[in-house]
Amino acid sequence: NYDFIVKADADLIFPSNYFETIIKHFKSDNRIGMAGGFCYIEKNGEWILENLTDKDHIRGALKAYRKETFKQIGGLKPEMGWDTVDELLCKFYNWKVVTDESLHVKHLKPTGANYNKTARYKQGEAFYSLGYGFWITAIASIKLAIMKKKPLLFIDYIKGFWKAKLSKKTLLVTEEQAKFIRNYRLNKMKEKIF
Repeated sequence: NYDFIVKADADLIFPSNYFETIIKHFKSDNRIGMAGGFCYIEKNGEWILENLTDKDHIRGALKAYRKETFKQIGGLKPEMGWDTVDELLCKFYNWKVVTDESLHVKHLKPTGANYNKTARYKQGEAFYSLGYGFWITAIASIKLAIMKKKPLLFIDYIKGFWKAKLSKKTLLVTEEQAKFIRNYRLNKMKEKIF
């Protein structure tokens, strides 16, 4: 018995108007399927944007869903990559994803702070599970390694992708959804380049 559902990590400090603002977004347009603010991390005594993704992506730490959307995308997937596949499926089913830059959420434990080599391979496996294909995985891996300022992560991501591909790991999406995801990612890349 709910209209909206929120997944939030335990290490977040929300602004006092956070949930009120999220609900206003949902009520403003019945095609909004997901909404969220932005994670900020403390660096040298200042709270700065945790800049690991584009501004149209809601971080996995703080996602709000409309009930109908949540059911249509099949809920949350219990695998790395769940917080990307949910948005991609949201778009596949023609729901809108809203990010609100005015909502600054303090993230006390930065993403990936305790990742080890196995977890880095898992990122490549996640790219495979999302149906990215090799070339989109390679581009996404380069971008993520650069953003994290650790260029050698690229190798770990690619190894993880090939490990998943060779073991025929099950995709998180159908072939039709994977095709949509590849086209969506390619179009986003073209927008940035041109």
